[in-house]
Amino acid sequence: MFAVIVFRILVNKPTSEMTGGKVDFTLIREATRIDLVKLLDKLPGTKAIVWDEQLAGAFSHVADYAFLKSHDVCKMFYICPKKLPSYSVAHMIFLSRPQTKLMDAINQQIRMEEIQGGNNKKEYHLWLVPRISLLCERRLQEHGVHGSFTTIRELPLLLFRLESDLVSMELPMCYRDLQLDSDPSGLFLVAESLMSIQGIFGLIPNIYGKGPAAKHVYELMVRMRREMGGNEPQVTPQIDQLILIDRSVDLITPLATQLTYEGLIDQFFQINNCTVKLPGEKFAPATSESGPSDDSAFQETKTIHLSSSEALFAEIRDCNFSAVGPRLSRHAKSVVAQYEERHTAKTVGELKQFVQRIPQMEVYKQSVATHTTIAELIQEQTASGNFRPALQLEQEFLKGLDTDKVNPFIEDCIAQKEPLDVVLRLICLQCIVNSGFKPKVLEQYKREIIHTYGFEHFLTLENLEKAGLLHVQQGRSTYATIRKTMQLTVDDVSEHDPTDMSYVHSGYAPLSARLVEFLQSPGWRAITGVLQLLPGPTLTETQQLPSALRQRRGSGGSVQSGGEGGTALVFFVGGCTYSEIAALRFLTSRVDQGGPEYMIATTKILNGSSFLQSLSEELVP
Repeated sequence: MFAVIVFRILVNKPTSEMTGGKVDFTLIREATRIDLVKLLDKLPGTKAIVWDEQLAGAFSHVADYAFLKSHDVCKMFYICPKKLPSYSVAHMIFLSRPQTKLMDAINQQIRMEEIQGGNNKKEYHLWLVPRISLLCERRLQEHGVHGSFTTIRELPLLLFRLESDLVSMELPMCYRDLQLDSDPSGLFLVAESLMSIQGIFGLIPNIYGKGPAAKHVYELMVRMRREMGGNEPQVTPQIDQLILIDRSVDLITPLATQLTYEGLIDQFFQINNCTVKLPGEKFAPATSESGPSDDSAFQETKTIHLSSSEALFAEIRDCNFSAVGPRLSRHAKSVVAQYEERHTAKTVGELKQFVQRIPQMEVYKQSVATHTTIAELIQEQTASGNFRPALQLEQEFLKGLDTDKVNPFIEDCIAQKEPLDVVLRLICLQCIVNSGFKPKVLEQYKREIIHTYGFEHFLTLENLEKAGLLHVQQGRSTYATIRKTMQLTVDDVSEHDPTDMSYVHSGYAPLSARLVEFLQSPGWRAITGVLQLLPGPTLTETQQLPSALRQRRGSGGSVQSGGEGGTALVFFVGGCTYSEIAALRFLTSRVDQGGPEYMIATTKILNGSSFLQSLSEELVP
C-alpha cells in the first residue's frame, strides 16, 4: 500500500523536481503524511491524540501541531499511568509503540476515563507504530479493556526524515533484540523500509553488504519482491547502490569518543529527533546593572532545534570541535561588521536597506550566540573530570597499544566510581581491539565492577558478552591487520582543513565508513583478506531492472563498485553515530573526484552511552 501511495506522489510530482541527481528524502515525509491523513480523516469530528512520548518527537518530522489541527486534532496528551485531563472530543486516539508496558499505562488511563466519563461519550482508538503486536492485544485483553477500543490498527510509519540526506527508523532496541533475544523482527522492518524506499526511488540495481544482519535483510527483500509478483511501481531508479552495514561488523566506532561538534553535543547532552535540551541559565539574558535577572526570565532547560536549515549549524556540525572555535570567532566578527555598516549609511536609501536587513541580522546574531554558548558548554565538559585522560587512552587502544592486560587508568576510574557507562565503554573498546581478553583479565574487570557498582550489574555484563562486546580471546588479535589494511589510524590528520575522514575522531577513521570508501576504490575484491576477518558474510548482488526501465535509464542502470558518480544509500542495521554520518558526508564532499553522493539511513542514531544503555538490563522496557 505504501508503495502505491508513493508511486502516486511521484506521478504527480513535476519532472523538474524529480531530476537533478540528488535523492529527495522529503518524498518519504510526504508519503508518511498521506498515510496519517487517511487515518485521521476516517474519524469525523474532533480528536485528541494521546502520544507515546518516544514517538511524539519523531512525529514532529512528519506533522507539526498546525498540520494536525487542520485535521481536527484539538488536544494532545502523553501516555502515562495518570488520569487524563477532562476534555470533550469525539475520538481519543492512543498512538503508541507496540510495548506491553505502554499497554499497562493505556489500561490505567482508559479505566480512569471510564470512571469519570458520565455523559461524555467518546470513541477510543489504538494505533500501533509501525505494526500491531499480538502480545499487546493479549495484554489489553488481560486488563479487560480490549473491547473499549472502536478500532485497533497499525500505522506503518517506518522512516522519519531527519535531514535531506538522512532518515532514521527510530528503533533504538534493534541491535539488542537481535543479539540478546534472537528477535529478527527489526530486520523485517528494515527490509520493509527498503522496499518502501524502492517504491519511491525505484529499484536499486546494485546491493552490497557486510555482516549476518545485512545478508538476512537482503534475503527478506528478495522474498518481498517475489511476493509482489511483478506488481512493482515502474519508477526510474534514482539510487545506484545500496550498502548494508551490520553494526556487529564495526563495534569499535560507537565506543570511540566522537569529536565532531554534533557528535559531542550528542555525547554530552543527547540529541533526540534533532533537538537537544540544555541548561536554561546558560541562555539567560545578561544581568543588568540593577542586579541579577529574575529566575522566571529563563526556563530550567532550553530546547534547541538542530537542523541544516540553520546555515551556521550546517557549516559547523560536521567539523572537528577544535575547528569550531575559530569559525565561530569569524562569524562573531562578521556580526559586528554588519551592525557597524549603519555608520557608513549616508543616504535615506542606504538607511532603508540597512533597516530591511535588521531581521536577518538579528537571526544571524542569535544563531552565533546560541552556538557559542553550546561550544562553551562542550568546552566545560571536555575540561572537567577524566575526559582528556580517557580520550588519550582511547587513542592508544585504537593504535593497538597495551590492549592485552588490565589497564591501570581503568582500574583507577572504577576505584573513583566514575560513571559506569564510561568505564564499560573503555573496557569494551579494549576488548574488541584485542579480539577478546585473557580469562584472568576479563574476570578481574568483572570482579572489580561488581564489587564497586553492585551485583545488579551482573546481568548487564552478561548481556555485553552475548552482544559480542566482552568475551574471552579465542586466538590472536586481527585488529592490527585490519587497522593497517583499512588505514584506520592516521598520524598527521588535519582537523581544521581535513583531507581524510579520520578527522572525525582526531586520527581514527570509522571502520564502517572505510568499508564504504574502499567499496568505490579500490573495490572490495582488493581487501578480500580483511573482509574474511570481519564477522559475517560479504554481500555483492544485483537486481535486474525491467526492460522498460533499463531503456528509460540508459545503459542498463548500473554503477560498478569503482564507478563514477551516482547515488549510494548506506543503511546501518543496528544504528550509527554522528561521526559516521560526518565521515560519509566528507566522502560526498569529494564527489568531484568521481565517487557517489551518499544518502544515509539507520535504525537509530546512537553514541557510546546510548549504545551500552540499550544493552543494559536495568533499562529494559
